[in-house]
Amino acid sequence: MIPHGVDIFVGLEPIDLRWGFERLSGVVSERLGRGVRDRALYLFFGKRRTALKIVYFDGSGLCILYKRLDKGTFRVPTSFDEHARSVEIDERVLEDLLAGVDIEVPTRH
Repeated sequence: MIPHGVDIFVGLEPIDLRWGFERLSGVVSERLGRGVRDRALYLFFGKRRTALKIVYFDGSGLCILYKRLDKGTFRVPTSFDEHARSVEIDERVLEDLLAGVDIEVPTRH
């Protein structure tokens, strides 16, 4: 159900995971400067990083995927730009995140 070959953006600021379609669409627009219907996935973490939400447009409407880990926390990707509000990841990193794998964050050399 999650589309392949689309851009994937991770919001770096935690959100209230009780938010629904309208509020998440506003976050995509206001914080990330993108349109929620741009055929991309937008991933957001809660403050404790034990859960995440992904919002995306599947061509006919908005979808939300919600995942909560039974134990542990998600590792939020980081950005080299300290003012960045989001970071783009690839599908492999998304799959690792959803599987609860502790992803390797790139380091600056």
